[in-house]
Amino acid sequence: METVSQYIRIGTIYYKTVKKPLASGDFMVMLISWSVECIKQDHGKSFLSEIPRYDGFCFVPSHLQYQRIIGNFYNKYYPFIHVSKAGQPMRTLEYLQHIFGDQLEYGLDYLKILLEMPMQILPILCLVSTERNTGKTTFLNLLKAIFGDNMTINTNEDFRSNFNAEWAHKVLIGVDETFLERREDSERLKNLSTAAFYKAEAKGQDRQEIEFFGKFVLCSNNEDSFVLIDPGETRYWIRKIPALQKDDQRLLADMKSEIPFLIHYLINRKFSTSKQSRMWFTAQQISTPALKKVIRQNRHKLEVEIAQLMLAISDEKEIQEIKFCVGDVQDWLNRKGFRNHDTGSIRRILQNVWNLKPSPNSNAYTQYRMASDGSIYETTQKGRYFSLTIETILKLNDS
Repeated sequence: METVSQYIRIGTIYYKTVKKPLASGDFMVMLISWSVECIKQDHGKSFLSEIPRYDGFCFVPSHLQYQRIIGNFYNKYYPFIHVSKAGQPMRTLEYLQHIFGDQLEYGLDYLKILLEMPMQILPILCLVSTERNTGKTTFLNLLKAIFGDNMTINTNEDFRSNFNAEWAHKVLIGVDETFLERREDSERLKNLSTAAFYKAEAKGQDRQEIEFFGKFVLCSNNEDSFVLIDPGETRYWIRKIPALQKDDQRLLADMKSEIPFLIHYLINRKFSTSKQSRMWFTAQQISTPALKKVIRQNRHKLEVEIAQLMLAISDEKEIQEIKFCVGDVQDWLNRKGFRNHDTGSIRRILQNVWNLKPSPNSNAYTQYRMASDGSIYETTQKGRYFSLTIETILKLNDS
């Protein structure tokens, strides 16, 4: 039987709390706009005066000291559904050892921060492997079981969509089968990982600036290029996950039953690290061979593209040395359809990898430009240019 506690009024609009059935057999709690006329028809006019009234919505994440009403605002962050209970989460700790390996203590710190300090910025956690039956998706499902409706598991298309209201207020945003190979994807991901505010947009509604506290967890079968990562990037924590030694169909169910024990374990466990950066961990702490592999793959691809373009110019113009600025290189890449590289990544290749230095002053040089038909023409330009001999370019292209 429906009661007054199922309804609220926010400003001048009434809402009803409903439980939407899911295919899994669980329910999703939702707050749906409900007309005042329907409430009158169902319960009578006097029922309206009993419905709690609030000035507006807010999103204040908390798991251990949750408040539904803050001031005269209704907190739409969902209550934490688990109660701490003394016990040993042995299956879960064994599984987390599989996921985090020699970085297990950092992994446990990561989970403790999520539980106790949901506003703390954390690195973008990426689980990658080309092998089957590694338990990557199980990790997403475990986090979903712990944090409930405060986590969402998206597709690549969901992440790219302009309509982000469904996930913009979540503490955890998982992306399974991640393949965000475009430069705009990686830039958006990096910016969101450290953003304090974000513009949420729903269909048919104006964009609204909100506080953003989401953390990203990505899973991918592509170890080399699931996302573009430039040299020197410190926001990613990438772990290559080995295959599980046996296929245990009850693993997730057993870990779900241990969640109260895990909560108790995390609350009573002391941190193995202290906050050393805006993302808590230092770049050295979360550096892994898997991260270096992705950076190397992306860097190598860009290096090859630049070197081959320079060789093409030198062949056509029959020159032994080429002078160029960063903007020239970006224009060549764009003309050839390589649009995933910004000036920052190009400059890092030229200066940090190839160890080139621009001329000390802005001087005139011969600039090579590509026409729409693919032909190359010369102009005179002025700037702090780099210089490379064809012999050096050949060595770079072969390395």
